[in-house]
Amino acid sequence: MNSKEMELILTRMTHEILEKNKGCEGLVLVGIRTGGVFLSARISKIINHVTGKDIPTGTMDITLYRDDLSRIGYAPMVKKTEIQFSIDKKVVILVDDVLYTGRTIRAAMDALIDLGRPRQIQLAVLIDRGLRELPISADYVGKRIETSPEEIVDVILKDAGMKEDGVVLRKKHAAEK
Repeated sequence: MNSKEMELILTRMTHEILEKNKGCEGLVLVGIRTGGVFLSARISKIINHVTGKDIPTGTMDITLYRDDLSRIGYAPMVKKTEIQFSIDKKVVILVDDVLYTGRTIRAAMDALIDLGRPRQIQLAVLIDRGLRELPISADYVGKRIETSPEEIVDVILKDAGMKEDGVVLRKKHAAEK
């Protein structure tokens, strides 16, 4: 996927969000660190462009909610969750870059529930690579890619300091297995 394709996909996904929810009233966006944060900001801008309205947008770190915390080290790098608005009775659009096993999304939902009681949680992902370990599916999918467990999907974003946007499928290196 190149930069232009990503822009078109995010625009389509945003229109799907607005259509399913009959506009943006009562919607909030929460991006999962790191890629989901940049993507939720882009979706927020598109919503503003289409509707003329700003919707609350927040950032979530799920590190302490991971079920593999003991495997990633004794001193994991925890970043801020920044949600400066109530999620009670709101439709929370949870945004991430890649949906794989479902474990990140499960952790994010646990973290959201600790912050309040949303009316509904919907999931938007740029890439769904399949191979789920938990029964989780996305409401909005940019692109589905057939992968194997020996592969990695890298989402490259200008917002993260990269030269241009893109998505690359690659084989895992020995250290990543």
